[in-house]
Amino acid sequence: MSFLIDKLLVLSVVLVSLTTHEFCHGLVALSLGDKTAKLQGRLSLNPIKHVDPVGLLMLMVANFGWAKPVPVDPRNFRKTDLATGMLLTALAGPMANVLLVFIGVMAVSAIPSLYLQSHDVLWTFLSYFIVINANLAFFNLLPVPPLDGSKILFGILPKRFYSILYVMERYSAILLLLLIVSGGVRYIIQPLSQGIISAFFDLAGIIFKTY
Repeated sequence: MSFLIDKLLVLSVVLVSLTTHEFCHGLVALSLGDKTAKLQGRLSLNPIKHVDPVGLLMLMVANFGWAKPVPVDPRNFRKTDLATGMLLTALAGPMANVLLVFIGVMAVSAIPSLYLQSHDVLWTFLSYFIVINANLAFFNLLPVPPLDGSKILFGILPKRFYSILYVMERYSAILLLLLIVSGGVRYIIQPLSQGIISAFFDLAGIIFKTY
């Protein structure tokens, strides 16, 4: 497989993964009463609406990246309180990627192995699809602002801990950069990604064994 085809496969997976991630943020916010993303044209499956050039480059090069955050105004939430609404909205993105990991694993498990071996492009695409989505899910779950994990923490922790999170937010860019450059992110994320991928393959083995 040529270098160009390989990079195009990575790019296609990244665009699908980021777009689905951000779309689900907006969709959950809308279901809770906030129309901000919809009014700003971000409730869309068009990748151009969501791509951040730097985040896209990082995801292609290092398997860790980001998209333009979907705008959310928690003051518009009508079906829940602010903290719970932000938690659910933040959780939607990583869970969307976990769902895509599951879909990818099910596809690999359902397709005969001989067929995959003879169709290198399809096998490579599905491999990237599974790994990139797993990495994207757990990267965004890191409790470092502005990642989704920090918003989830806001929804879980008692208010007396908010001051600690505000301090973290002040130095979050430096902390995140250090984690990425030092390779710390990989040591945190890879075991989690490999764990969920293995669990889904085990589940797929059970499912397809019954048919």
